[in-house]
Amino acid sequence: MDTAEATERLLAAAEDLFYAHGVQTVGMDAVRTRSGVSLKRLYQVFPSKDDLVTAYLLKRDERWRRSLSDFVRARGDDPLAVFDWLYDWFSEPGFRGCAFVNSFGEFGEPAPGVAAAIRKHKDEVRAYLRGLVPSPTLADQLFSLMEGATVLAAITGDASEARTARGAAETLVNSQS
Repeated sequence: MDTAEATERLLAAAEDLFYAHGVQTVGMDAVRTRSGVSLKRLYQVFPSKDDLVTAYLLKRDERWRRSLSDFVRARGDDPLAVFDWLYDWFSEPGFRGCAFVNSFGEFGEPAPGVAAAIRKHKDEVRAYLRGLVPSPTLADQLFSLMEGATVLAAITGDASEARTARGAAETLVNSQS
């Protein structure tokens, strides 16, 4: 098995396990078993668990933001579509909230690479919103609504938190017109 294949298999296994069970509770042996990659190869690709967690978060960030932007673009770059996308995400089986917030909470003070991946994701989402609306302040308000809806949906198990946030976002967007 070449390095690229081992990397993909390890990251797929890590994403499944870390998101479902938490980063701290999943050991490297579980990732090895799920991926079918030998322990020796795992440590050649990811010398530490922090390296694996960082890579998992960076990969999830890319996929998550691409899915969001594709959805919103298909709806004419309407910033309110962000909340429709959130509703769909919150409705998925196995939804457990934001992997980045969850990871930060698990680590308390995460390793530098993990912390940087978490901050990168949040900064990129905020920047994306700033590209959708005319005001940085409005973008920051929408970002706060997104984050709050995500946390509440994870806690309550209620996807309609996205609809509530969308209503508030609509009021904010309309007030800027």
